[in-house]
Amino acid sequence: MISLEPRKLQGTIEIPASKSQTIRAFLIALAARGTSIIRHPLISSDTLSCIEAVKVFGAEVEFNEDKSVAYVRSKGLEAKEPVLIDAGNSGTTTYLLMPMAATLSTPVTITGDEQMRKRPTAPLRDALIAMGAEAEDNDGKPPVRICGPLKGGHVQIECRTSQYLSGLLLAAPLAKGKTIIDCPVLYEKPYVSLTLGWLDRQGIRYSISEDYMHSEIEGGQEYRCFDEYINGDFSSASFFFVAAAVSGTEITVQGLDRNDPQGDKAILDILSAMGCSVTWNGNAVTVKGPEKLRGGEFDLNAIPDTLPALTIAAAAAEGDTHLTNVPQARIKETDRIRCMHENLSLMGIDAEEEEDGLLIHGKGRIKGNKCKGYGDHRIIMSLAIASCAADAPIIIDDEKAASVTFPTFFSILESIREEKI
Repeated sequence: MISLEPRKLQGTIEIPASKSQTIRAFLIALAARGTSIIRHPLISSDTLSCIEAVKVFGAEVEFNEDKSVAYVRSKGLEAKEPVLIDAGNSGTTTYLLMPMAATLSTPVTITGDEQMRKRPTAPLRDALIAMGAEAEDNDGKPPVRICGPLKGGHVQIECRTSQYLSGLLLAAPLAKGKTIIDCPVLYEKPYVSLTLGWLDRQGIRYSISEDYMHSEIEGGQEYRCFDEYINGDFSSASFFFVAAAVSGTEITVQGLDRNDPQGDKAILDILSAMGCSVTWNGNAVTVKGPEKLRGGEFDLNAIPDTLPALTIAAAAAEGDTHLTNVPQARIKETDRIRCMHENLSLMGIDAEEEEDGLLIHGKGRIKGNKCKGYGDHRIIMSLAIASCAADAPIIIDDEKAASVTFPTFFSILESIREEKI
């Protein structure tokens, strides 16, 4: 449990590396033969789960002294005996690794923690079966057992998480034949851009429609070793962007690439619409909050991970804010729509829970209270930021899960907290 007194945040911070990019880097390094170098990787619970999975497949992973560089020595994606992978809380590792594991002729079982074992795998399972692999799970959830080889073919899959498509795109080049993927439903498209960026740098042959809903990938291709730097994580930075917004102060976040395809950088446009000033200077961005935040209507389909943080911005704004078109937020580590609605009530904010979002009636101020983190890192970090606009302490029942993506979150937060409001 942690209690946060009402304090504004102001200052300059360095943001950790992207979780999404780090996990993609380690999985591609596993599939490549030889030594790959990953510079500035994120070291967190989720990425450590991925690294352990890479080791189970026989790759060697070594770090330099301060863990700012990882060396991955791999003989390629292979397994001579049945493999068991514990992906912990990492949905990214689970969903990206499932199709890659299906390229092997040896059974691979992927499981995870209690939260992960509640998340859906059925659409991806069925797609792998359609591509010639064997796959079975626990009534549409992990653990999932997979055995290839992956033949390719024409598959249709509804991607209510983009990770399904990203996993298939990463595995399809390793399949025996050509793969055609049609996605009648596709959420979170910017995350597909991250995956395509890796395919481009690897020289993988593919074609994809402008809307990403139809793709064709040649089989029989190979990944090669690489030396890549991982940029800062816009998803992690979003909490400090919102902290500046609700504090009415300036926070500068360093280590971000304005041209990185990470979708969550769109939160800067949303905060601008709510009255914030946003200024770039090289790899640093400064967000300055206004005297009064204003509400608005925002489509979060492409950036679902920003929902918890923007819920706090909406609560601290004056007037209504509609966060909409983000039904996939219900199938993340928790049902984030329901959980944030319950926390809004605890903080004295009127809100309406909708099937695909929240309608929040902001009051310009948040009531301090004991709130529920639900073991969800993004909910916990959002509640911590709520203390910047609260009239009394915000007490979070369990703060440990923040380490899933941002182990240094609370130490960075403390380093830029001003005196009590």
